[in-house]
This record gives sequence, C-alpha cells and structure tokens, in this order.
Amino acid sequence: MTMLVVAAALIDPAGRCLMQQRPVDKRHGGLWEFPGGKVEPGEAPVDALVRELAEELAIAVSPTALAPLSFAADAAPGARPLVMLLYVARAWSGEPCPLAAAALRWDVPAALAALSMPPVDVPLLAALRESLARGDALA
Repeated sequence: MTMLVVAAALIDPAGRCLMQQRPVDKRHGGLWEFPGGKVEPGEAPVDALVRELAEELAIAVSPTALAPLSFAADAAPGARPLVMLLYVARAWSGEPCPLAAAALRWDVPAALAALSMPPVDVPLLAALRESLARGDALA
C-alpha cells in the first residue's frame, strides 16, 4: 500500500525556506528535507501536517495557513511506495526547533538546490522555486 506523506515549505518574511536534516540513523540519514511526516489512517493531510509540524518543530500552524503547492511520488526498490504532498506556509507561531531532526537550515530556495536531498524532495523544491519565480501568491 502506498504511504501518504505531507511536508511544508515554511517561507519566512525574508523569502527563506526551512529545511531539516534527517537523523543519521534513519533512511536517507544526513540528507535535507522539507519538514513533515506520515498521514495516519483516518487523518486529513492538512491535519497531519499541522500535527507533524508541532511534533517535529514545536510550531503551531493553522490549517488555513497551509496552501497546497505540488506533489511527488517515489517507488524506490525495496522501499514502500510513497506520495508526498507539499504545502506552503508563510505564517506560524513559535520558533522552529529541531525536535526530530539533526539540524535546521534557513536559506533562499535557489541555494537549497545545492543540498543533498531524498529523491522525492528534489522535484518538490523545483516546484517551489518555479512558483516563487512566477510570483504566485501562495508561495
């Protein structure tokens, strides 16, 4: 069965995006990713993302502050297939803390392309960069 995962591109007033580094003992350890996590059975994707951001970063995000941007799929050999939904948020309360990550990094999306990322995050970053370049309101 395909796993549904949600992630957030948190964009600060300076136009920087937050990425988190995966713990070294996890799959894709040491790589950089958008914060988020798995959608639990019966849970709406937006509700899952609100929960995951609270658990992983200790921030509160309103469901209405999350705008859907893109999705990507990954079916790596030996791994469960997954679909990742990327949302954009420009408003939240609290200062992000790396509760479930090795580190956090804020940078402009163009600079983030130089980071090593899990394969599913790469097209999502490209979609974010394209959206920002077009001047889309949601990103």
